Amino acid sequence: MLAFILRRILQSIAVLLAVGLVAFSLFRYVGDPINAMVGQDTTMEQREELRQKLGLNDPAPIQFAKFIANAARGNFGLSYRTSEPVGRMILERMPATLELSFCAALFALFVGVPMGVYTGLYPRHWTSRLLQAISLIGISLPTFLIGILLILIFAVSLHWLPSFGRGQTVQIGWWTTNFLTVKGLQALILPSITLGLFQLTLLMRLVRSEMLEVMRADYIKFARARGLTNRAINFGHALKNTLVPVITVTGLQLGALIAFAIVTETVFAWPGVGQLFIQSVQFSDIPVMAAYLLLIGLLFVLINLTVDLLYFAVDPRLRGGGLARAGGH
Repeated sequence: MLAFILRRILQSIAVLLAVGLVAFSLFRYVGDPINAMVGQDTTMEQREELRQKLGLNDPAPIQFAKFIANAARGNFGLSYRTSEPVGRMILERMPATLELSFCAALFALFVGVPMGVYTGLYPRHWTSRLLQAISLIGISLPTFLIGILLILIFAVSLHWLPSFGRGQTVQIGWWTTNFLTVKGLQALILPSITLGLFQLTLLMRLVRSEMLEVMRADYIKFARARGLTNRAINFGHALKNTLVPVITVTGLQLGALIAFAIVTETVFAWPGVGQLFIQSVQFSDIPVMAAYLLLIGLLFVLINLTVDLLYFAVDPRLRGGGLARAGGH
């Protein structure tokens, strides 16, 4: 297992270097950063002095090495728009995005998996057909439209939930949380449902298809012949063997929730990293864009590594010699 972990870590480092190269290209090839940092009255001598100070006259390999070294220390430079440290700006907004993504993932997991199990065990029942029809909403409607519809129903018409912002938060060190106040929890409901609805539908259909396939397997028939109860068969044998693909999708979708929370954060004016990225695109704030890209790359790498390790814990077929083959999936 140690060799597997080391191999995956080396692969992850290679991926991060590739993402860092793309992020570095934003600095070097998307316009001149000096133009975004100085005014029209700045002389050419002052521009050249600033360029020399920032190391923009160095060869590209040296600039890339410095960029990676600074990024490894969490130093992403200053924002062109606000002149604040980019790392601090992202750190201030990260709790909002992580809490939103975490709640959306829990919503998708604890609603989507039971729905998938039920529709897989009773595929011909009318309630299963109704759930499948309802699940099409999560696939067919775009995220921004779902968010607007939820705001219209629950915020504008019924006045049950807030339509924007994080509500009341509590500061715990550098972390701000919604979980300790009623208004904060209320503010999480609509954006979490909006962000997690597509993932819920995906998990439901995945679990349903896996359950249908597993229930036709020979070992399930053998378990029935042994006289095991339906509960033991459905949850002790069938559901357990569907966990590997569910873990895969859940892990990857958690990264996707964080990466693609941009639309949801924009619709609900959620002060997270996604909204910060949208603002940086509007103002061509390249340091913020590059830091966001590196952050998302790091999250996906860590999530993939965690998923691979969970394979080892869940599926005994992947242990021993099978584990090496799992690393190359």
